[in-house]
Amino acid sequence: MELFRPEVALESLGPILAGLLITIELTLIVITLSLVFALLVALAGRSRFAPLRWVVRAYIEVMRGTPLILQLIYIYYVLPELGIRLDAFSAGVLGLTLNYSAYLSEVYRGGIQAVPAGQHDAAAALGMTSALAMRRIILPQAVRIVIPTLGNYFISLFKDTALCSVVSIQEIVFTAQIIAARNFQYFTLYTLVGALYFVVSFPAARLVGHLERVTRRGYRRRPA
Repeated sequence: MELFRPEVALESLGPILAGLLITIELTLIVITLSLVFALLVALAGRSRFAPLRWVVRAYIEVMRGTPLILQLIYIYYVLPELGIRLDAFSAGVLGLTLNYSAYLSEVYRGGIQAVPAGQHDAAAALGMTSALAMRRIILPQAVRIVIPTLGNYFISLFKDTALCSVVSIQEIVFTAQIIAARNFQYFTLYTLVGALYFVVSFPAARLVGHLERVTRRGYRRRPA
């Protein structure tokens, strides 16, 4: 029996590619929002205002302590009972952004802490305020440190968008499920989906590896 049927793959390629485009769109929107929101969360977590730090800590622990799929279900299916209704795409964007922002904020926090304390002291000696020093001296170095890690999260996010099928977003996996329910060609369709994921993820992973090597070379060349 022929497992992979090229004619089925070719016939289904159009809808599958449309689903892939939605996956990529979702990934780009969420990573853009998460990079910004996570930075705000990381900075808020360093605030001198204790209640704000507690709120940030609680948010991070809730996001990291519960499954992403449950968060998506809660936003799309439970919040309407409280009068908050979102369409499927908006719910997916919100759920993924809240989840990934929690993780990325910890990445930013680690990058900020990795900047030598002497940089803070030098900024203070120049008369800079803490906010100015953070913006001009600390953050540029911290972001450079965490670029490889952020890249890895970008790849993970691309794959995690498959969980949005639970809220009926017709990304690539959900599209394959719909087609497979009609023709029962599970091997062909999911093999095609896996190949397309790899075609996108592999170059992205190589790019992240290149950025990591460039970052390491930059630090080796930096004068002591």
